[in-house]
This record gives sequence, C-alpha cells and structure tokens, in this order.
Amino acid sequence: MGCFPCFDSRMGEEEEEELYYGKGGARGGGNGGGALSAAAAAASSSSGVGGGGWEGTSTAAPRVEKISAGARGRGNATVKKELSALKDANGNVISAQTFTFRQLAAATRNFREECFIGEGGFGRVYKGRLDGTGQIVAIKQLNRDGTQGNKEFLVEVLMLSLLHHQNLVNLVGYCADGDQRLLVYEYMPLGSLEDHLHDLPPDKVPLDWNTRMKIAAGAAKGLEYLHDKAQPPVIYRDFKSSNILLGEDFHPKLSDFGLAKLGPVGDKSHVSTRVMGTYGYCAPEYAMTGQLTVKSDVYSFGVVLLELITGRKAIDSTRPHVEQNLVSWARPLFNDRRKLPKMADPGLEGRYPMRGLYQALAVASMCIQSEAASRPLIADVVTALSYLASQKYDPNTTPSSKKAGGGEAGRALSRNDEAGSSGHKSPSSKDSPREQQLPGILNDRERMVAEAKMWGENWREKRRAAATTSSNAQVSLDSPTETG
Repeated sequence: MGCFPCFDSRMGEEEEEELYYGKGGARGGGNGGGALSAAAAAASSSSGVGGGGWEGTSTAAPRVEKISAGARGRGNATVKKELSALKDANGNVISAQTFTFRQLAAATRNFREECFIGEGGFGRVYKGRLDGTGQIVAIKQLNRDGTQGNKEFLVEVLMLSLLHHQNLVNLVGYCADGDQRLLVYEYMPLGSLEDHLHDLPPDKVPLDWNTRMKIAAGAAKGLEYLHDKAQPPVIYRDFKSSNILLGEDFHPKLSDFGLAKLGPVGDKSHVSTRVMGTYGYCAPEYAMTGQLTVKSDVYSFGVVLLELITGRKAIDSTRPHVEQNLVSWARPLFNDRRKLPKMADPGLEGRYPMRGLYQALAVASMCIQSEAASRPLIADVVTALSYLASQKYDPNTTPSSKKAGGGEAGRALSRNDEAGSSGHKSPSSKDSPREQQLPGILNDRERMVAEAKMWGENWREKRRAAATTSSNAQVSLDSPTETG
C-alpha cells in the first residue's frame, strides 16, 4: 500500500464547505409521493427498543445539498439554527428527536462506567435506557476538546436524518444543550465487527464462514445505498471494521457518519479534501493527493473484507514487519493459488468452502487495486457477495482440511489448477447456476469476480422466474441476506 502521509483521525478544517442538509425524497410504495419517508419519521420518535431497524422496500434517497457557511460557527444557537433548517420535499421542517442533557444523564445513570460500551475518535459511547419509553439506546458524548466538534456533530445528525437504509444505523435523536453535544442511536447489542474479529478472549468463538459472508454482503449494501441511491452520492470516508455495528443475528449496519462527504457531480471526477480517516483503510490515491471518489470507499471495503477472511487487523504492529500492513502482506499471496488457503483465518479451523474462499479473496483483491479505475463498483461487489452469502456452508457435509494443500483442500486446488478456474463445479452440475466460458484475456482474479457476479445475476434470474411462474410463491427478488 506504500507509505501514507500523516493525517488526523478527526475532522479538520478543509478548503471547501462540507456540511450538508437536504430534502427528503419520496419513498417507493409509500402514500403521499414526495412525503418524508416513514423511516425518517421513525427516527424522530422513541418507540420500540433500539429504534427499530428499517426494513422497508425500495427507496428514493433524499436529495442532499450543502449547508450554509454558518455551520462553521461553534455557538449553540448556530447548531440549533442549522438543524431547524432541515426540511423535507414539501418544505416541512424535519429533525431527529431532541433531548436535554438531563434526560441523557438520567438514561446513563450519570454516565457511569458500567454503562460505558466503547470509545471512538469523537467521543465515548454509553448504553442507556430512556425514561418513559424504556427504549434501550447508545449515547455518544462528543469530546468537547475536539477542534471540530460542532462540525462532526452536524454532519452526523443531518446525514442520518436524511439517509435511511436497513444497513445504516438509526439515529434516534440528539442533544445540543449549551456546549454539550450528544448523539442518540439505536442500540446494537452485538457491538462492532472489530469486537468479533480481533483480540478475542479465549472463551469467545470466532465468527463462522456463513456469518462473515452475511456481514460482508450487508455492509456492502449499506455502501451501495450511499453511492448509488443518494443524489448526489455520499462518500462514507471512514469504512472500517469498528464502524460496522452488529444487531440481532449479526445484522450489520454502518455507523459514525461524521466524516461523510458528498461525492462528485456532473463532469467532476473527484472531490478534493483534506485527508481524513484511519490508517490502513485509506485508498492510496486519496491518502497521497486528497482526491476522493466512491472508489476510495471500495478500497476500504476491500480491506475490511480481507479482515473478515483472514482474521487479521488492517495494521498490526505485533506481527513481523512484512506482515504488519494487511494489504501489503496479502497482495503477493494473490499471485500464487497454492497460498490462498493459507490466507484463511486460522480461527475458522478449516471450516470454509474452498470455492467460496477463492471467490471472496478475488473480490477483496479487486477492491484493493492500487488504481482506482481498476476497482469494481460497489453494486458489482454486492452482487458477488450476495451470491456467496446465499451459498450456505455446512461443515458437517463438506469438510475442509485444516492443512493447506491437504485433503479436500488439496484436491480442490488440484482441480483448480487443471481447469484453470476458481474451483467452481462444471457447467453441467445441477446444483450450481448457469455458467459460461469467460474471455481468456481475463486474469484469474478478474475471472473469479466476473464469475461470482455472473452466478449472482443468474441466481436472481431464477428467483424471478420462480416468482412469476408460481402465483402462490412469495419469493424475494433480492438475496436472502437483504435483512442481514
């Protein structure tokens, strides 16, 4: 990945304005056409534990515009003025629920240590219970010593008040009393993905293969919503395992939108901004030049996908020097098929499908390409990973050897080398989707990604056909991981 320049992990002053508010767009299937979506209305209420995950159908994402320059002010009146300016498509004022500092102090028992559940670059997070409703929430208290507290606070509130998807965390409300800045989210009971991948206690069971692919597909769908549904696109800019929160049944949601930024529009290819983010996850072209595109997020996604597959951290100073940077360690291994099984997380203990491992590594490899233009669109990543997540692996029926190159793994590698393929079954196999011969000019990694995408598309076509031929069949046209 090369050497990156030093950059802050918190919001800094930038050359151009980057705070935004917008107009709520219409939601597909809802009454009232351009009315504010039910998800945004739900965000301003406090009914239901955790705020309730948004499980709606298709969405027409809100149109997002720049906020006024006054957002740079640090006064409480300025913050409240900017938040009160948030309107829907019909001009009606909308906002998340407002809380007093006294209410949130009571919810966290005066921010006691036993309620503390984590800390990020912007502040400490506490678990709380709201009086009256009994709703369980996560309350983030922004660090008042931060130089850009109001700025990050406004971005978070405004973005999450406008953007709603089942793979984005719900904002319940906020507090802007005096110099206090607190954000109230739905509570995600399983913590972050990082909690389940790294530094596990001896009694904690590592995530199994099916759960890892489910999380990867769901997180990719969250990015797809930001990149392809929001107008203009939203660049997340801080995609990492600690920002992927997990709900019941390991349902993933993206959180912490303080660094989110609107993407390029019209004939612009990128937006230029000060480099912000987390070392190890930033795309090289962004880290070196400050030029930001949606492909910058795709790179960061590739790093997280590698974390899911390998169980390694993006940056791990406890490993030998050549292995400390996950991307730098992985790239040479992609060129030798015999070494691919060695990249699997030892915590899986060999319980993973060899073909699925190859395809997941292929997707990760394409996402972390040095050149942004060589990386796939997030929509293609979603298609490939949705298919992989739908192929449930049963370790009891398809055992894989713990030793790379031995047993079933060795036989699979042998077949792959002979066929020059990614390890999938022949086109005549009855239990695999229709497969086609791909152009010989594609290298192995490109071919594996193309195959995974093609299988996913063919699988969806079969689902659609089944839905239209059976009047009683209620078959989702999306993948079974749509809610995970």
